[in-house]
Amino acid sequence: MTAKPWLSQYPPEIPHNLSYESKPVQEYLTRANQEYPEKVAIHFLGRDMTYRELYESSLKFANYLRSLGIQTGDRVAIMLPNCPQNVIGYYGILYAGGIVVQTNPLYTEREIAYQMKDSGAKAILSLDILYPRISKVVKETSLENVIITGIKDYLPFPKNLVYPFIQKKQYGFSVKVEHSGTNHLFTEVLKIGKAEKIDVPFDFEEDVAILQYTGGTTGFPKGVMLSHKNLIANASMCDAWLYQSKKGEGTILGILPFFHVYGMTTVLILSVMLGNRMVLLPKFDAETALKTIDKQKPTLFPGAPTIYIGLLNHPDIAKYDLSSITACLSGSAPLPIEVQEKFERITGGKLVEGYGLTESSPVTHANFVWAKNRVKGSVGVPWPDTDAAIFQVDSTEPLPAGEIGEICVRGPQIMKGYWNRPDETENTLRDGWLLTGDLGYMNEKGYFFVVDRKKDMIIAGGFNIYPREIEEVLYEHPAIQECVVAGIPDPYRGETVKAYIVLKEGENVSEEDLNTFCREHLAAFKVPRFYEFKKELPKTAVGKILRRTLIEEEKEKNKEAIATS
Repeated sequence: MTAKPWLSQYPPEIPHNLSYESKPVQEYLTRANQEYPEKVAIHFLGRDMTYRELYESSLKFANYLRSLGIQTGDRVAIMLPNCPQNVIGYYGILYAGGIVVQTNPLYTEREIAYQMKDSGAKAILSLDILYPRISKVVKETSLENVIITGIKDYLPFPKNLVYPFIQKKQYGFSVKVEHSGTNHLFTEVLKIGKAEKIDVPFDFEEDVAILQYTGGTTGFPKGVMLSHKNLIANASMCDAWLYQSKKGEGTILGILPFFHVYGMTTVLILSVMLGNRMVLLPKFDAETALKTIDKQKPTLFPGAPTIYIGLLNHPDIAKYDLSSITACLSGSAPLPIEVQEKFERITGGKLVEGYGLTESSPVTHANFVWAKNRVKGSVGVPWPDTDAAIFQVDSTEPLPAGEIGEICVRGPQIMKGYWNRPDETENTLRDGWLLTGDLGYMNEKGYFFVVDRKKDMIIAGGFNIYPREIEEVLYEHPAIQECVVAGIPDPYRGETVKAYIVLKEGENVSEEDLNTFCREHLAAFKVPRFYEFKKELPKTAVGKILRRTLIEEEKEKNKEAIATS
């Protein structure tokens, strides 16, 4: 076991080690129903659902799945935005003994087909508007049943009557699915299913609860096998970290999509574990989010930097009361320091950066929320029961404090492995350590700093250049709303630095201005050689900027230039 200097930084309220209940994830819903049956579990666009309703609906869904032939260990996909049906489906699949396969609703037919074939999912729960995409690929997958719902199904009157017309105007078409054969309507499912517990065998250590697919920014997405123990451990760690939050009293804002592991753990599981209320939004829209915070008064707000940036740059933010927010854990991408400081000034709450991966359920590190010893620019320290170290790249040789290497972690939240990929599992899990692929260093007090992804490091003229360092400088410029830095091919230097910039509304700045600004803060070899101004940057559904997409676009431009020269 490595030395753990970070433990001396822990405030007294956070234990170094935790004990975990050996129960499946869904049993936290069983307990919430016993303790808070009439308490609101979900608020969704004006409609409330109690824990009793959520519990009974989940059991009904579970029993219907069993009537369709779903057995213990079978995979069932959910392809929905954040809505009550997603929560019911998630817990219902687990009650049935199944394994949840969360699927991005933005996926194309090709991506849906790949994930369904790779996971071997036997059924899918999805939106009516997505049915045409699913129906085109069903025959090339192992899907046997398609269960369809609509946003309107859980809207209050009269929104439920108006929404279909809004949807038709938005998408240009409407979809009608009949409840027959292998197609099933969610509303009918809950009428038919019985609200009875199902006795399924359970192994806390070994049983997989979900297949959470990686983003697929490099190669094909991989199914990460997360066990019940992995998920319960990470949610319990989160609960310990947020020690000022009171069980049964908090409200968690669910903007992060549940098909992203961070949203799933910090909203979908943690809310139920604590008996809190989750306020769900099906997509991020800055104005809707501000109105929701103002009215619903969430206390916890897990998010991503682009979400906080979007709120801060809304012209009417001053009109809304955001003071209910006590804590925000930011993940999925680096959090610019200026964004953190401005958000804390406006809300009065705490916004801290954390770190993790899909393969770690996801959180392994975070800054302290209420303790004073937060460190700017750091992703914080390892969570309870979590060990971390900096290893030499592609080895398990530890490096001393201050030296850059690969961040490696181990703990009860680390995945069992990749679904049907033993070779890749072996390459990623070594001697109990998860090799993250992220470069960073640890200081003498045990705080960790992420420098960049191994694959994102730029080597220009023999120098190692880390995009994150340049991005931090660019974010300090008052005209810049968003930015990303990437290495592009260069015939002389091998690679050179290019910055992609989104300016704040009404701002104007030249390449020369940015070049002068960067030279004041960076060594000459790190200063971007090229700048490209864009209206928006390509992002994942959770708001992570897709640097690889921009690099691929750059490569295509080079090919075209060579072809026409």
